[in-house]
Order: sequence, then C-alpha cells, then structure tokens
Amino acid sequence: MTPRSISFVTPAFNERQSLPELFAELHAFAKTLAIPYEIVVVDDGSTDRSQAFLRAQALTDTRLHPIILRRNMGKAAALYVGFQKARGEVIVTLDADLQNDPAEIPKLLEKIADGADVVNGWKFDRPDSLEKRLPSKFFNAITRKVSGLQLHDFNSAIKAYTRTAAQSLVLYGELHRYIPILAHTQGFSVVEVPTHTRVRKYGETKYRGARYLRGFLDLLTVLFLTKYNRRPLHLFGGIGASMTFLGSVILLYLVCVKLFTGAAIGTRPLLTFGIFFALVGLQLIFTGLLAELLVRSVDRDSVPVRDEWNGHGELV
Repeated sequence: MTPRSISFVTPAFNERQSLPELFAELHAFAKTLAIPYEIVVVDDGSTDRSQAFLRAQALTDTRLHPIILRRNMGKAAALYVGFQKARGEVIVTLDADLQNDPAEIPKLLEKIADGADVVNGWKFDRPDSLEKRLPSKFFNAITRKVSGLQLHDFNSAIKAYTRTAAQSLVLYGELHRYIPILAHTQGFSVVEVPTHTRVRKYGETKYRGARYLRGFLDLLTVLFLTKYNRRPLHLFGGIGASMTFLGSVILLYLVCVKLFTGAAIGTRPLLTFGIFFALVGLQLIFTGLLAELLVRSVDRDSVPVRDEWNGHGELV
C-alpha cells in the first residue's frame, strides 16, 4: 500500500555542496510513487552558503519547504521542527550528506504499509572507519541492554514514521539517538530493516568525540523518561531504601558495639557513613514521594490511545 502523501525531512548543517544532488535524488524517487510529496529541509544555522541556496531554490521548487533556524540548535531540535511542520501521511528522514540512499526508502514504506509506526534503518554495511564503528557498536549494545529494545542501530538517520508517531516525539539535546526508544515507550510499533549506506561525498562529519559523553548522559535522561516518568518513586525510593537499609545496619552494628563492649564509637568514621547513608536514603524516599504527587497532578490525560470505536462499528 502506497501512502497518500509523503514528507521527506532532512536536517542540514553546512551541506551546501550536497543539497542539489539530494534534491535531485528525492525528486526522482518521489516521482516513481506518483503521490503528493514535499521536501522539508531544516537548516540548523549553517555558516556556509546553504541558507542562500535554499532561499533561491524555494522560489522555483514548489515541493521544497525550507526552514532556517536562527542558530545551530542540534539535530534533535531540527528534526522536532521538521516533524511539526511536515504535512505528509508518512514522514521519511534522511541526512543531507548523501550517505543515505533514497533507493532504500521502499523497504521502509513497505513496513509502514504492514502496520509499523516507526521503521528504523540499520546501517549494516556502513563504510566508516574502525574508529567510528567500534564506539557505535558499543553504544548500540549498551542501549539494547538498558532499553530492552532489540535494534542493531538506534542512531540511523534514515527512518520512516507515520505522522502521528513523528509528531508525538519531543526531541531536544541528543535525544534523536533514542527515537526508537521514545516511540516504543509511547506504544508505537518499531521495526528495523537493513539499509545500504554510501560513502560521504562532500565535506566532513559533524560529529566528534564529545558526542559520546553527551549521548551517554542523554541515555540516562531517556531511561528516566521512559521507565520512571510515571513511577519516580520506584527509582528514588529504590535507591533511598537501599541506602537507608545500609545506614541502619551500620548504626545498629555500632549500637551493639557500644552496648556489649563499651567501646567508644563517637569518633569512628563508620558512624559518619551510617548517618550519611540513612539521612540521604530518607531524603531520596521523600523526593520520590513528592515526584509521585507531581506526576499524579499533571499526568492524568496522557494515556496513549491508538484507535477507538463508537459502539456502532465506526472508528472515531
């Protein structure tokens, strides 16, 4: 089943050389579908000639929908803006550096037609150096372990979404790396297909080593948002109860030492540790309780409903 309309969403940062070829490839592919389409390019504060090119191109290309951000906000923010502006029934994302091959898009659309909400591309043959592949494999392995979502490549740029799934995502920071997890947690079906990746033709990669630290910190954010956002007491209370228990055991031991041996315990470092663990544990438990009250007061209408019938066999 071919979608009734499609939006190609592409974040771009200093990709002036590749944009003409990208547009030519997307136009050629979209014409084979014979459906309405648009190309949404979100320029993420480029400092080359990308913005001037997009402005000029928009005057003659009625399918092009450029969005220029005032400054560099990061890929997650660019995708979020593109998703909110996209009008297609299906949204396909790909990078502007020509590494994602539009010829792979039919694989994604086929899965969408089969009922998937998000289709994740897997760069199984990525032509990158070992220096980039090994950290990526490690990152993906850790993410699989902690999220429980069994995908090979969480950070693949080429993906397809239903518009509902894409526009439900709130992206910022480095959260674009965890889109499959965020969508899966909201109840959307996520599948993966292998996709061919081409060698970068122009420019150089925008990613540096610092992204791994930012990615790890955002992984912690994702885990909190997905696993504990509706039950924060399970996180804070679990840690707090463990610390309180440990502190209580230490203090009980010291009391026994004082009662049965008469030894002085006031100067022992163990006493400080016991009091510290007990007090911090109690504080975490109360923090969890306060967080539970906050969640209950602001999160009453966020239960995701996929479909609803009105009792007369009609889909609402």
